[in-house]
Amino acid sequence: MRSAFGYEVIRSRRRTVSAEVKPDGRVVIRAPLFMSSAEIERFVRQKQDWIERHVGLQKKRMAAWKDGSGNTAPPLTDDQLEVLKKAARDKLPKRTAELAKVMGISYGRVSVRAQKSRWGSCSSAGNINLNCLLMLAPDRVQDYVIIHELAHRRHMDHSPRFWALVASYCPDHTDCRRWLRDYGSGLISRLP
Repeated sequence: MRSAFGYEVIRSRRRTVSAEVKPDGRVVIRAPLFMSSAEIERFVRQKQDWIERHVGLQKKRMAAWKDGSGNTAPPLTDDQLEVLKKAARDKLPKRTAELAKVMGISYGRVSVRAQKSRWGSCSSAGNINLNCLLMLAPDRVQDYVIIHELAHRRHMDHSPRFWALVASYCPDHTDCRRWLRDYGSGLISRLP
């Protein structure tokens, strides 16, 4: 029996099979080169409830980013994206410096980019990258992402010690993470 939804299969030199639901609701199955189509279909059937639940969640998240006329918010124009990047470059490095001072944490440089997969990152050299789309998020969510990346200067993992440090400077980090889960894919879908 075939699954009730379509999916794309990407084979590679991996050892395990996994399912991913993209922000637009597409289902991608990543499988080892040696795995047969029948085995992949069996895996999909086993994961069907999880996949259908996540496809529904992504559709809800996308629906949350409708404009007043019921249309999906349009992609940003190149001009709008440049304005957003400039605003982010003006604000986010300053806010990073303020929060780093409060946290007593040093870092390298702050870069601002338009990224489709990350809100922020921290390199082992201490350089922090932030997504310019954070300018479309509430201030508390911007602060959470910055605090998260600064916390990686002390703990380059997501251990309990890392989350305790994040929580000490951002007590509502769980709500901020939920906001990014619920609305972030809608923001990212606006990148040209």
